[in-house]
Amino acid sequence: MGRSLERIGREDPLLCAFIEVWPGRALADEQQARRLPLAGMPFAVKGRTGIRSYAARRLIAAGAVPVGSTAVPGPGTAWQTWGLGAHGRTVNPWRPDRTPGGSSAGTAVAVAADLVGVATGSDGAGSVRIPAAWCGVFGLKTTNGRLPSPDRTGLASAGVLARSAAEAQACLRAVLDDDGPAAGLADLPIPAFLSLDLGYAEVDPDVASVVRRAVRRLVAAGAVRLMDRGCELLDPREAWQAVRGAQPSPLATEIRRENDLRLDALFARAPLLLTPTTPNRPHGHDGPGEQYSTALTWAFNLSGHPAASVPAGFTADGCPVGLQLVAERGADVALLGMARVVENALPALRPRSPSWH
Repeated sequence: MGRSLERIGREDPLLCAFIEVWPGRALADEQQARRLPLAGMPFAVKGRTGIRSYAARRLIAAGAVPVGSTAVPGPGTAWQTWGLGAHGRTVNPWRPDRTPGGSSAGTAVAVAADLVGVATGSDGAGSVRIPAAWCGVFGLKTTNGRLPSPDRTGLASAGVLARSAAEAQACLRAVLDDDGPAAGLADLPIPAFLSLDLGYAEVDPDVASVVRRAVRRLVAAGAVRLMDRGCELLDPREAWQAVRGAQPSPLATEIRRENDLRLDALFARAPLLLTPTTPNRPHGHDGPGEQYSTALTWAFNLSGHPAASVPAGFTADGCPVGLQLVAERGADVALLGMARVVENALPALRPRSPSWH
């Protein structure tokens, strides 16, 4: 606990990952929590209300200790980009001139900079997976509806960010209230579909290249076996916006129905779908322009499938790229096992420490 608080005090004025830090509470709670399964493990919560979330309550009950609340987009900022911490604009620890993504911005930065090992998030369009990808950490969006969520649209689901899927395992078991056996490594090779664009997205060639290299390495290591076809969906943008705005339309309903049918058929043949997490690399603090960083993530907020981002490598200019893993609804624990397989096959590509040090 002392190490985590010391690092926050030293590094956060530069990173701006935290809104509030609670050193007195954390040190007081640590002693009592040591008798519980997570033994006083420090963690961060997303935003000012994150301490009241179901995931945070479950972690505290298991012995984890919250050290502070992390940055989310501030008033008047675009929802898909920045975080605003107590010390100012949240920066990407790999490229301070770039955004960490959002809206779980501070959570991803806190984990990437090793201020905490685990942090909570929420994901309504990619808000866990996008910052996980751009900060080079593991991030999971759970199956929609599996955990309580205040989002009445049904799009948002609780999530967890950690340095790796292996490190997230104990925390996810506590959050999911899973009393079954721990998620083991999946049987190899894992049958998987690969889609670089889901049939509609415009993907940065450098991002696509990083993902291709990572997947080739997975195949060469015997971790995955690629199926003979990819995955093509209808662009979910209108359907997501219709649900979010509570303004249904016949076209939006048809997009959602058709994509559900296609995904049901895909997961009947293989347990895993691989895509880039984002179509673009982290953009500057002036915003993404007209590009939607959510293009490859929000389809699975609509469909409800669990999805994770695993570090895949870096573009030539030093920007982290995420590999998105998607599994069948309810297969959160199995997805964690598959993410561990992927991480084990990509050891050289997992970032160890932020480059700004």
